[in-house]
Amino acid sequence: MHAGRESPSQDITQLFVSWRHGNGADFDALFAALYQELRAIAHQQLARARASDTLRTTAFVHEAYLRLADGKRLDVNDRGHFLALCARVMRNVLVDRSRERGRQKRGGDLQRVELDEEPVGDAPGAADVLAVDAALERLARLDARQVEIAQMRVFGGLTLEEAAQALGVSAATVKRDWRKARMFLVRELNLEPGA
Repeated sequence: MHAGRESPSQDITQLFVSWRHGNGADFDALFAALYQELRAIAHQQLARARASDTLRTTAFVHEAYLRLADGKRLDVNDRGHFLALCARVMRNVLVDRSRERGRQKRGGDLQRVELDEEPVGDAPGAADVLAVDAALERLARLDARQVEIAQMRVFGGLTLEEAAQALGVSAATVKRDWRKARMFLVRELNLEPGA
């Protein structure tokens, strides 16, 4: 690296700071810098949701972009916080699409998401997007941090370490809370205990 030249992570950090202070052009640059990562997360979530309608990876990412860009100054400090915010937005996109499809089909053939231990690999169980959303709403009344962690893991594909960084807590705390949140969701969604 040349002297005086900043690393990509420093550039991204500066974009976060500038965006937080209201520079919309830096939001576009930030989104472009993380676009491939967001596409990978979106592709993974659509595969888990078994989205059989016309929602494709690019459209999914662009829908998230539009919803994020529409928001006013957001308190995002770093990549982890941004991905956590994207996870929340992606959850909302999937839930909204599921609700719309449910209305169109009068309750039939709703989308499904995988609720797994790790964001990649074999999925131990599946649940309807709307059921997951309702279960997360119930969990929110009990523990807001567990909901944030579940959202980051299920909808954002964040690792335990990334979730810990985004929340400003230890990885051990996130691991413990994720285990509790996952047990709650398995029970609420009537999944197999080993799922």
